[in-house]
Amino acid sequence: MTEEEAKEKIQELSNVSRETMDRLEIYANLLERWNPKINLVSKATLHEKWQRHFLDSAQLIPHIHESAGKLVDIGSGAGFAGLVVASIAHQTHPNLSVTLIEADTRKCAFMRTAAREMGIEAQIITQRIEEAANLGADIVSARALAPISMLLTYARQILAPTGHCLFLKGEACDNELEIAAESWDFKVEKSQSITHDQGVIVKLTGIQGAN
Repeated sequence: MTEEEAKEKIQELSNVSRETMDRLEIYANLLERWNPKINLVSKATLHEKWQRHFLDSAQLIPHIHESAGKLVDIGSGAGFAGLVVASIAHQTHPNLSVTLIEADTRKCAFMRTAAREMGIEAQIITQRIEEAANLGADIVSARALAPISMLLTYARQILAPTGHCLFLKGEACDNELEIAAESWDFKVEKSQSITHDQGVIVKLTGIQGAN
């Protein structure tokens, strides 16, 4: 997939305007400028950033119900997936508030700059995930962060009682789910990733605390 094809796919799956794509272009340009200084993403992926990072993050949008009020993205790094979701949701889900949690102060500075220059609202918290609590999230999202069992441990203190999780996972997903099921009760829905043959979007609902 070329970079232009990836951009077209973002527009297709989220039905966004040119203005939204312009915001994402601002984000992409900032990523290019900042990356040599603080290593936001692997240098090897910069030339395919629209597929590897932007589209990969944007594919969460169709899985976010219009009634969702709060999404918390954990371990956001350079803003993937949460800041991309916030950028698109500015148009598609105007009632959705997005919070990003990241312990690295430099990465948080980048995300705040990107949000400001894109003209969107996103709460960016510089904090270890383990220290975050009582955020009442309808959705907790994460990308390339930790095994599912650990993600559920993080999410438990952040989710509202009826909240659910959206995780972008790779080929180890089934094994991670088996391990997580030894300590957690949940229902699973899996959707094929549009960016990776072995990738999936995992939706976990009905999450009950560790046994």
